[in-house]
Amino acid sequence: MTLSNQAQWHSRAQKVLPAGGFGNYDPGVILKKGRGARVWDEDGKEYVDFLIGSGPMLVGHNHPEVMEAVEAQLADGLTFFTSNAAGIELAEVICEAVPCADQLRYVSSGSEADMYAMRLARAHTGRELILKFEGGYHGMSGEALMSMAPQTLANFPQAVPDSAGIAQATGDGVLVAPFNDIAFARQIIAEYADRLAGVIVEPLQRLIPPVPGFLQALRDETTRHGIVLIFDEVVTGFRLALGGGQELYGVTPDLCTLGKVIGGGFALAAIAGSSDVMAHFDIEKVGRDKFTFQVGTLSGNPVAATAGLKTLEILKREDAYETLRQTGRQLMTALETGARKAGLPATVVGDPVLFDIVFAAGPIHDYRDTLRANAGFQTAFNASLRRDGILKAPMKFYSSLAHTSEDIAQTEEAIAKAMTACAEI
Repeated sequence: MTLSNQAQWHSRAQKVLPAGGFGNYDPGVILKKGRGARVWDEDGKEYVDFLIGSGPMLVGHNHPEVMEAVEAQLADGLTFFTSNAAGIELAEVICEAVPCADQLRYVSSGSEADMYAMRLARAHTGRELILKFEGGYHGMSGEALMSMAPQTLANFPQAVPDSAGIAQATGDGVLVAPFNDIAFARQIIAEYADRLAGVIVEPLQRLIPPVPGFLQALRDETTRHGIVLIFDEVVTGFRLALGGGQELYGVTPDLCTLGKVIGGGFALAAIAGSSDVMAHFDIEKVGRDKFTFQVGTLSGNPVAATAGLKTLEILKREDAYETLRQTGRQLMTALETGARKAGLPATVVGDPVLFDIVFAAGPIHDYRDTLRANAGFQTAFNASLRRDGILKAPMKFYSSLAHTSEDIAQTEEAIAKAMTACAEI
């Protein structure tokens, strides 16, 4: 059967996929191809793409240099379940760029990386509790899905599961604190220090920047009590800066997790960190009792490693990050100006490489501040953009090196129109 449009594909998907999709994005959007900063759906509609695969396509879709490198590797093999030269070379490049990284271990997804990082923290300290921050996203493990986007706001540090199927014991192993609350973080770390294995945090939590001193306070307190500090840099790694959030904010954790950009569009992620913590992956160094077992069929496969190597090579070129930030600054200004002209309560949050508008007045410092937003405005805003050929995540613009002045001009025009649509609700 030849299918020619999104409606037909979506109908077919509903028979074999729960909720008719992959669980990632609106299942009614079925993309066919991408070039640079543009994508086309199965109806042939063209979009300026600020979703960019949820972040990994930082240099754009089908970048000719990346594609050339990948095609050369394809001719030599897809995967071997052994070490390979591209994976070793990529590890060297990552360890050179990322401040905390003495060594790394590959996996295939950010969820795996975060899961292993928390397991390493427990192995290294001999303790069990993990502290995370309300609203922080750390993948799909049971620990990660505690208070990620809670609809019930429990008293801190109680964790609230965001999914069915999570054992009570998993929740009992997680503490939750408000992001950007330095005093509370110090208090909770001190109170549970003898049971706390690790603190995991996104240095830029979703879109919310850390307030001055917050990340350093976490570093100071975890060091004081021998707790492993984990930066989840699956999103921020090689996006905020070549060295990620730890370079941008000047705070070095014990471990970090990386994904998205390092695979150049293929499935690849990593746990990276200090050699003493990473040693738990080496049975010869730590012995059977402290050994952290890890294996994955596609971990560090040569196709993903080759794509990642070429992507990072492009990002190391002069002015790459200034180009990314200039794109973001233009659009953040357009969002601020559009909301002001339309008389809408709104705050633009994030960093020029990763940002969006929250339809709520006043500063946004933590997850609970985001709950003040007008959800109706957000829905109408995103729908208007999509009608005008702008594709983005529900609460995120990703900038890329592929976005052109033409893309930005089209997006600015669409933003102004979308703000008017919100004002008319």
